[in-house]
Amino acid sequence: MSTAQKKAICLYFQVHQPFRLRRYRFFEMGHEHYYYDDFMNESILRKIANNCYLPANRILLDLINKHKGKFRVTFSLTGIVIDQFRLYAPEVLASFRELAETGCVEFLAETNSHSLASLMSRERYELQVKVHGEKMIEHIGYEPTSIRNTELIYSDEIGSWMAEMGYKAVVTEGAKHILGWKSPNYLYCNAINPRLKVLLRNYTLSDDIAFRFSNKSWPSYPLTAEKYASWIKGLASASELVNIFMDYETFGEHQKKETGIFDFLKHLPEMIIKKTPFNFMTVSEVADHYQPVSLLHVPTPISWADEERDLTAWMGNELQTAAVNKLYSLSDRVGRCNNDQLIRDWVYLQSSDHFYYMSTKFFSDGAVHAYFNPYENPYQAFMNYMNVLSDFEIRLNAVCPLNVHDEEVNRLSAAIGVKDKTIRELQEKLTKMEKVTTRAIKKKTPATARKAAAAKAEQKAASATKAAVAKDEQTAGSATVKAPSSAEKKGTAATKKTATTKRKAAASTTEKTAASKSKASTAAKMKAATPKTKAVRKKTGSK
Repeated sequence: MSTAQKKAICLYFQVHQPFRLRRYRFFEMGHEHYYYDDFMNESILRKIANNCYLPANRILLDLINKHKGKFRVTFSLTGIVIDQFRLYAPEVLASFRELAETGCVEFLAETNSHSLASLMSRERYELQVKVHGEKMIEHIGYEPTSIRNTELIYSDEIGSWMAEMGYKAVVTEGAKHILGWKSPNYLYCNAINPRLKVLLRNYTLSDDIAFRFSNKSWPSYPLTAEKYASWIKGLASASELVNIFMDYETFGEHQKKETGIFDFLKHLPEMIIKKTPFNFMTVSEVADHYQPVSLLHVPTPISWADEERDLTAWMGNELQTAAVNKLYSLSDRVGRCNNDQLIRDWVYLQSSDHFYYMSTKFFSDGAVHAYFNPYENPYQAFMNYMNVLSDFEIRLNAVCPLNVHDEEVNRLSAAIGVKDKTIRELQEKLTKMEKVTTRAIKKKTPATARKAAAAKAEQKAASATKAAVAKDEQTAGSATVKAPSSAEKKGTAATKKTATTKRKAAASTTEKTAASKSKASTAAKMKAATPKTKAVRKKTGSK
């Protein structure tokens, strides 16, 4: 079949989920350095995996096997979503590897962080694409040959970078203000480097599935595979290529299973193959089989977001602009540091979703993004993100200072930190040793010994008290005479009174003793004189 007779339909699905931030308070800056809401991230990813990724991948695999290579599809997986699959849902990663092994599925290159790096720095953008390519080879077993940018952001300049990196084709939005009278249903090429083929999204047919499929007020509701195939067939006379690009989460998450979205997906390939002149092709196959009809001039960047199809979804207000500029002002220093934790956080903080949450306008797919928006309003999103970014900058300054003064401060702070840590360790060791010694003493000393020791201690305390009292009295007696106070006078009078009483008692005792001795002496004399008296009486004969 000649190129003129061929008609191609290209299905492309984007797969991405950011690492959402936890509520990070101002007072945590400089102390807490973990920024992610692990519970929310795991819960959302598991939910989408069960509702979308796993069942949709099974359907695609069955369709590929059923149609024996005639059904072909293209994916892009961000580096961040691959990291989340590895953490929370490795079976999803395995299912994508299984699709890659069929040879009917293409995977595109893109930025590792799903970032806005292409708007800020060519060097940072190319580095991210390189890292993503390595990750695709390692975890999917696929080396990309075509590319897409974050949210289909594209311009002539960005396209020329892609061509110089060796990619053959890129996918972007078929924006009205770029195309003018032209149709998105043809292949174009980059205006600076024509080697890069440009595939444009047919946003009408894409949004019929992504946004209007379950809308009961839509005139074309319900949408069936047969009806959709008839619309595509109607384009055949004025088209050679129809590009249907959308978020993969459309199947089962944005459009729930109950809407019939999976049945639509199951029957669509058969309807296209049987009832239209279009063949399914991947992005690179389209680039290989078709020649561009003309150059596509895109002087300013476009995207597939909102009605404007521009950058205002991420850089449309002062909050977003301030956050983006602050983030990328740190880029050069991050590139010089070799801290794995800092680099990991740098990758995750670049995700464009953080800036989308700060948007103050919502059109088109804004309602879909609101499903997974963790913030109540854009201002809360901005404050939380800037708190995290401020702490990140503090850590970056410690590793990669701005100037010599900061470097010296960091060096001294690090030395103080090391010494503080050593002191804490020694104190902990000392405390442990004291506890061990106390326990050992308690084990060796029996209860009776402890009681005896306590009694002995009490005796010593009593003796010490008595000695202290005696010493005080001695000191009081030998103290230098001085003018007595009223209390001292009273004490002196009492002491004198006591001394007088003692002297009187002693004198009374002395007197009594002397009287007693006198009586005894008198009695003894009388006794000695009595025999003589008796003898006289005998001689004289008197009685």
